[in-house]
Amino acid sequence: LRYVDGDYNDPATFAALRRELAGAERPISYLAIPPSLFPVVVGNLRDAGCTENGRVILEKPFGRDLASARDLNRILHEALPEESIFRIDHYLGKEAVQNILYFRFANAFLEPILNRHYVENVQITMAEAFGVKGRGKFYEETGVLRDVIQNHLLQVVSYLAMEAPSSTYDEAIRDEQAKVLRNVRPLDAANLVTGQFRGYRDEPGVAADSRVPTYAALRLAIDSWRWEGVPFLVRAGKSLARTLTEVTIEFKNPPQVVFAEPAPPMGNHVRFRLSPQVGIALGARAKQPGEGMVGRPLELSVLEGAEQGKDGRMDAYERLLGDATIGDATLFARQDVVEAAWAIVDPVLAGSGPLHLYEPGSWGPPESDALVAGVGGWNTPEERT
Repeated sequence: LRYVDGDYNDPATFAALRRELAGAERPISYLAIPPSLFPVVVGNLRDAGCTENGRVILEKPFGRDLASARDLNRILHEALPEESIFRIDHYLGKEAVQNILYFRFANAFLEPILNRHYVENVQITMAEAFGVKGRGKFYEETGVLRDVIQNHLLQVVSYLAMEAPSSTYDEAIRDEQAKVLRNVRPLDAANLVTGQFRGYRDEPGVAADSRVPTYAALRLAIDSWRWEGVPFLVRAGKSLARTLTEVTIEFKNPPQVVFAEPAPPMGNHVRFRLSPQVGIALGARAKQPGEGMVGRPLELSVLEGAEQGKDGRMDAYERLLGDATIGDATLFARQDVVEAAWAIVDPVLAGSGPLHLYEPGSWGPPESDALVAGVGGWNTPEERT
């Protein structure tokens, strides 16, 4: 382990770094630095010879909007080819997120019904019971759309909605991600509700009149043969009732013509719990004991486990940094995937619509219920462990 001290703006810093790397034939430069420094650091790495046969890992955000993401890409490509650029999003390294992809395509019973003929809606909730934890200045520059939706949650959408990738070439998964995200209709104000928890403006580093959202709920439409007409409902926020991330794929109810009972409020479903515990469950109905033909909901647990990194397995960063070392970019964000995700949220980043206050410990502003009025409401996991 060696340490090189110096100014990012001083070429001598990078000359010293090159000397310390000595005979390294494929150095990896991991840039966990403010994004505004990417251009100067990448340029100095190039000039010092550190990018020759080397790789660069960049922490998100990859730009602040579609235009800046393209500018960053141009700067990166002046120093490195695309196959040497690893845009790291730790969410893709999570075991639970990879399980979405595996569970879909490794089991024969699910994929034939994962389409507009059988699926009522898809919901994704990423809730955090805590606020900004003293990082008000940082959050003022990002907000919830840039912080978790444009990257983490749209990556999850791509895994849920993509077509089956071919195993015959390395870029198959990322090709399918890009394809499906390009089919997601860009957001507009009618399909977005934003909120801010009461007390956010009292945080250090936050403007007294801040309009930065700490909560967002959106209704996405995917214009594809498989998903036409199926709403993808995504919400994320801070200071909510619980800390968890969960995906629910809800299926349409069967015709209510056999049993004389009202339609259940929620149909059969597949539930992926991504955090804090990892889980996969199938929702079904079974007859209640007794003489009547009356059913009750139940869940069949397919997988239950501890959060990644707490059960002896590698955590997300260990997995991803190992992949970058051997040159496997499958779980990293490719540029066209990044740009397709920015194109979805770009029209609403200016935040000109209403910003609704909500109480800490709630599930966000009640105005977001309008987005799910046609599908029976949010599948809020209040009673689940």
